[in-house]
Amino acid sequence: MSRAAHIVWRWRGLSLRSGRRALWVNLALALLIAAGALVSLRLGRIAIGPAEIWQVLAGEAPSRMLDHVVMDIRLPRLLVTLGAGAALGASGAIFQTVSRNPLGSPDVIGFTAGAASGALVWIIGFGGSGAGVVHAALAGALLTGICVYLLARKDGRVGAYRLVLTGIGVGAILSAFNALLLVRGDLDAAISGNLWLAGSVEGRSWGHVWPLWLGLGLLMPPLLLGMRPLGLMAMGDDLAGPLGVPVERARRRMLAGAVTLAALATAAAGPIAFVALAAPQLVRRLARMPDQPLIGAALMGAALMLGADLLSRVAPWGAILPIGQVTGVIGGLYLIWLLTRKRRRG
Repeated sequence: MSRAAHIVWRWRGLSLRSGRRALWVNLALALLIAAGALVSLRLGRIAIGPAEIWQVLAGEAPSRMLDHVVMDIRLPRLLVTLGAGAALGASGAIFQTVSRNPLGSPDVIGFTAGAASGALVWIIGFGGSGAGVVHAALAGALLTGICVYLLARKDGRVGAYRLVLTGIGVGAILSAFNALLLVRGDLDAAISGNLWLAGSVEGRSWGHVWPLWLGLGLLMPPLLLGMRPLGLMAMGDDLAGPLGVPVERARRRMLAGAVTLAALATAAAGPIAFVALAAPQLVRRLARMPDQPLIGAALMGAALMLGADLLSRVAPWGAILPIGQVTGVIGGLYLIWLLTRKRRRG
């Protein structure tokens, strides 16, 4: 069944409506990601052609060295980059819908700082590394999410502005705590902590890939189904309630899913700025949709992360930049452009 501006997909008792323009935007992003993925697998000190990459992926590697380079180094890095970007983009779309605020993203509201606190406590306090850092970052983000939710709750409800302001306050406290850990910690541990805080997909392994993509696979289907009630809640809790939306329960479930996505991304790649903030806004502008498209935001987040990773690897003078610093620079330029554009419009 089709309409002028929308396409409705029906399967048994489920129906999914999507704008025609949004479908084209998603297709363009998917093609862009596919092209960028090929470049990412080829890029490095050892030049590998597309035919050789295909042979390795098909299990017919020409040599053990090529198999090791592609399967153990470049492919895990690519999958972590795409998975973290998709998780951050989807998380940002949910936060901006729940808070009804374009600045509602996990890095602004403080959940990324919570993940950083967990990781730094493990690195500096216990001298840990490896998989323990991933688990500590995940625990830190989830505990921060619970704390922000409880503090923002009043009379059994969580207001949009209260959620954002509480998150900013908690994030500021955690940022100060993180700085204290770095100053007071052992020098070697502090250096390791600073490297993790820069955000990087360098040296990622399959141990980083599986938790991230397993979480995405488990969380995205229920979150997609939960976006429709959130769209009704955007009209106001008082209007959504009579339409059959369990307002507080829906908000709580979607926030839990968004926090978990942000925690998984941060645990795998470190704190990454800008992606969760900008991906939903960019795809909404391209698709010309009033609401936040979850799939489009995930694709845009993956494309932004992949683009930032490629830029970090082709920096001049042979410098290899952390991807978190690249996204931070791009994000700053984007915000300056946005403010300048709005000022010119009056």
